[in-house]
Amino acid sequence: MASVQYYDVIIRPVITEKSMSQMSDKRYSFLVHPDATKSQVKEAVEKMFDGVKVAKVNTVNYAGKTKRRGTNVGKTAATKKAVVTLTEDSKEIEIFEGL
Repeated sequence: MASVQYYDVIIRPVITEKSMSQMSDKRYSFLVHPDATKSQVKEAVEKMFDGVKVAKVNTVNYAGKTKRRGTNVGKTAATKKAVVTLTEDSKEIEIFEGL
C-alpha cells in the first residue's frame, strides 16, 4: 500500500440509521480502502477535516457477496468500514451536518 496517499484512504461516508444516531457521540463511519490501516485512517481524517482530532478507530472487513446472473457466478468487491471516534474537544465533521 505504499502508493496510496491519505486522500485515497477514505472512499465515502456511510449514511445509515445507526451511523446517524452515533454522530451525537462524535462517531463517524466511512468506507475506506481495503488495505488501509487504523493509523492511516486516523491520519487521513485529521488531514482532510480541519480542527478534527481522532481518539480511536475501529475497522470491520466485509467479504464480497456471491452474486448470480443466470448461470454465471461472481463476487462483489470486498470492502472495509471504519468507525472513527473523535475527542471531546474536537470539532464536528461538516459533511454530516444538515442530514
